[in-house]
Parts: sequence; C-alpha cells; structure tokens
Amino acid sequence: METITFPNGPITMAGNLYLPDGFAPDTRHAAIVVVHPGGGVKEQAAGLYASKLAEQGFVALAFDASFQGDSGGEPHHLEDPYARVEDVRAAVDYIQSLDYVDPERIGTLGVCAGGGYSVNAAMTDYRIKALTTVSAVNIGTSFRRGWYGTDSDAAAVPTLRALAEQRTAEATKGADPAYLPYVPPEPDENTPRDLAEAGDYYLTPRAQHPNAKNKFLFTKSVSRIFTFDAFHMVEDLLTQPILIVAGSEAGSLWMSTELHGRVRSPKQLQVVEGGRHMSFYDVPEYVDRAIAQAAPFFREHLTGEPADND
Repeated sequence: METITFPNGPITMAGNLYLPDGFAPDTRHAAIVVVHPGGGVKEQAAGLYASKLAEQGFVALAFDASFQGDSGGEPHHLEDPYARVEDVRAAVDYIQSLDYVDPERIGTLGVCAGGGYSVNAAMTDYRIKALTTVSAVNIGTSFRRGWYGTDSDAAAVPTLRALAEQRTAEATKGADPAYLPYVPPEPDENTPRDLAEAGDYYLTPRAQHPNAKNKFLFTKSVSRIFTFDAFHMVEDLLTQPILIVAGSEAGSLWMSTELHGRVRSPKQLQVVEGGRHMSFYDVPEYVDRAIAQAAPFFREHLTGEPADND
C-alpha cells in the first residue's frame, strides 16, 4: 500500500493506493476506485475492499472525500453529494494517469452512500467501464424518506425549516455552526437496527478511527443532501454494466432493488441471505461474499475474462 495525494481542483485529496501481489510496473493493470460510506474514511471499509481487490490482481485506490479525513477542503466535515461525485471523477483522473494502469480498464466500487455516489459519477463519466455497489444508499432519498423509505419526500420539510432557523442564527446572531451525527451515538428502541449497528462499527474499537468524527455540518450539508438523487436519470445515462450486492436483512435493501429495477444497462443483483447493511463493512463472511462476486465481475468487464458466478 502506498500513501498518495492527488488534485481535485484546488483541493488536495489523500488516498491509499493498493497494488496487487507480484506487481509489475511495466504491465498495464485494471484498476478500481473504491468510494467510502458517508461518515467513513479510507482506513475503514473502503480500505478493506481496496486491499481485497488488490489481492485479486487489481490496482485499487481508497481515498478520503474532500472536506473529510486527511483530504483538504474547507469547511471540514462537509457532506456535499455533488462534491463527493466530483471526488470520484478526480480519483479516476489520478488513477488513469498512472503508467501501469490501463485507462480503458477502470471501474468503481462504492459502499453505502459511496455506492450511490459511484452510480451518479458513472452516469456522466464513461471512463468508468464497470461498477459495483455494496449496501448501496441513495443518500438524498434516504434522508428525505427515512432509512426504510416509508416516508414521503415532504417529510423533509420540518428539518429544512429547522435548517433555515439555524442558518439565520449563524448569519445574524453569531451562533456556532451546528453539526449532526452520521450515526446515532446513543441508539434507542426507535433506532433502525442497521444504524444501531453502524454506531458499533464507527464508535467502538471495532472500526473507530480518529479521522471519522461522526459529524457533518448541518446548514451546509443538509440543504445539498436533501435535493440530491443519486439515481436521477439512471435509466437513460447509466450505460455501463453494474453489479449490486446487498443483504437480505438490510433495511437499506429497498435502495438496491430500486436501482436494479431502474437500470437498463447489463446488471446483476446479488442479495446475500442473512446479510445486514453493516455486515458488508467488515464481517469476513459477507465481505468475502461481496468480493467473490465483484472480482469475477470486474475481470469479465475490465479484462474480458469470462465470469463464472451465480
């Protein structure tokens, strides 16, 4: 693994580049850009998947989103979906510039919100030749309609009213910036199981990292998130093959099945029995199941090697 940086306009991005065993710098390799979940950093799920993909023979890049982790950008702790999508494009810029990467054999793998961002990036960046989502989340739809997708979009209105009040307080009264947590720090009986498990992942030694602060700016993030739809126009603009991996017990499964139903390009949906949303972040059984699907999928679509998986 190599620690690298790359430009994204005026922002310097921080990444970890994973190289395959027996790496030969004079050979052109297929490469995968791995996109981390909302609230995550490159040292967590994204880095795990990047290392696993390198074991399968791919060059793989995990990076911190702009305004987050070790990457630059101010104000820090901003979750801007439009910036996150541009991050993916900038990562493709970087990885295709490497002499040992074949620029015609680049894919993406996104986890949770990173999956939605990867889909959105691929719709307007055809340098991405194939993509995989794992426990995909369309962050805007999820924020508006709730984790289970049972609310209407109008359910967002009270939060937007509170946002307006907070922005006024910051602009006219000198109030300190307000932050929201990505995952509930103290889940209760009303907390969706997936989000309670997310707290165990992010806030305990299981996967806690000092750069993952479990907070994002309220006023500057929520207005961007609530109007974002990662799957907007996916029927017409996504032309690349896509593999969608999700757990049968995940509360977020509806986003993966919706994506699969809407996509018209070559597509595969792999629902892993017994898997929950967070199972695919670090539980070996489920991470290995996802890689067992993703590696042959990428080989088929990036190298022309036939895949033999169900």
